[in-house]
Amino acid sequence: MSGAIVERVIRYVVTSIVDDTEAVEVTMIDQGEDRMLAEVKTAPGEMGRVIGRGGRVARAIRTVAQAAAEEEGLTVGVEFVD
Repeated sequence: MSGAIVERVIRYVVTSIVDDTEAVEVTMIDQGEDRMLAEVKTAPGEMGRVIGRGGRVARAIRTVAQAAAEEEGLTVGVEFVD
């Protein structure tokens, strides 16, 4: 299981939010049996836009990522790395 669908979905959503789309990095890390972790990095100063007020945008991204992961038969966690 590669998490390719999850990675593309997260990259699409995050690049739609930030100004510096070239700085967006999404790294998929294998966490064992059918589990992946997606690490999301952005340009300095733009992580706040991705997390959103009270973490609302981050929660929405995690929800969409989990829906995409179900297509691949995975469970996914999303971590926002500054």
